[in-house]
Amino acid sequence: MSTVTATASPVKSVNSLTSGKLPRSVPWTVLGASWLIMFAVFAILNAGQPIKNFNIAAAVFLGTLLFVIAIGVLSSIVEGRRKAADRVITAVVSAAFIVALLPLISLLYTVVVEGVQRFDIEFFSSSMRNVVGAGGGAIHAIYGTLLITAATTVISVPIGLMTSIYLVEYSTGSRLSRAITFFVDVMTGIPSIVAGLFAYAVFALFFGPGISMGIIGAIALSVLMIPVVVRSSEEMLRLVPNELREAAYALGVPKWLTILKVVIPTSIAGITTGIMLAIARVIGETAPLLLTAGYTQSLNLNLFDGNMMTLPVYVYNQYANQGTTPDDSVARAWAGALTLILIVMVLNLAARMIAKLFSPKTGRR
Repeated sequence: MSTVTATASPVKSVNSLTSGKLPRSVPWTVLGASWLIMFAVFAILNAGQPIKNFNIAAAVFLGTLLFVIAIGVLSSIVEGRRKAADRVITAVVSAAFIVALLPLISLLYTVVVEGVQRFDIEFFSSSMRNVVGAGGGAIHAIYGTLLITAATTVISVPIGLMTSIYLVEYSTGSRLSRAITFFVDVMTGIPSIVAGLFAYAVFALFFGPGISMGIIGAIALSVLMIPVVVRSSEEMLRLVPNELREAAYALGVPKWLTILKVVIPTSIAGITTGIMLAIARVIGETAPLLLTAGYTQSLNLNLFDGNMMTLPVYVYNQYANQGTTPDDSVARAWAGALTLILIVMVLNLAARMIAKLFSPKTGRR
């Protein structure tokens, strides 16, 4: 009886480049290399010039174009024309997304580069009182922005949230609900200066012309913020499944308690995000605050007495009234703009944390 011995041939390692397929890391490597090449070219062209003259948007744009060409050529050599065409189309779509981000990238780069010149302790610890020329800060504008935005939120969120609850939970297509929806849509598109004129005219009837207070600015911003809160909250409440409401009703839970304990907790993440977007919508408004809150060089913490400076008005005032030292005023304006962007970023991060903390937990423990 003969014994048959089988010999196994050794398994050869497959090389992606020789098997007609690029490794997964190649597109990202080519993209990074393309950007580095363009950054190096622009750095050589801008040698000896200030860093603020570096055109980051042009470097990213040309680097992205270089990536599209390079990935097409490389894929055509290794994978063939058919796969190369697919990679080129994918690269073009990705490049379109990057190009859409270029204005934001350029804006952030410019604000950071220009704003860090006065991003110091003095800027965050002093006001512009008795300051002529260099020095000074924006502590009065920072406090004013936070106070007016907080007052605006306190006014707008309860009104907007309760309006959206009525439209979703209690409205049955009545004339009142249609009228509310119509006016909310109209208010969403009104110019911000109209809201400022409205708030100023209302208070001028009682206190006389020339009145300026922080609370008037908060009311003007509330006119702009309420429609955004209503629309975003309404959409989030409509996404809550009706089965959750019906299960609560089947257990004998009253409607108001179902809304409070089931509907709102289920949609709290989306509602919080919508509120933060509404805050970001109004925190940078300048025109209504010029009419209602005015501007001052001193710190004022009383919303109900006197003018109150805010960061948007501070930036506008520093740029429009440059005084004897224009460079110092412009530097303060850029630092104020950078501070405003950072405040909005912090608010958005806080909103995400709150939404994650209070959103309903799913899955098994």
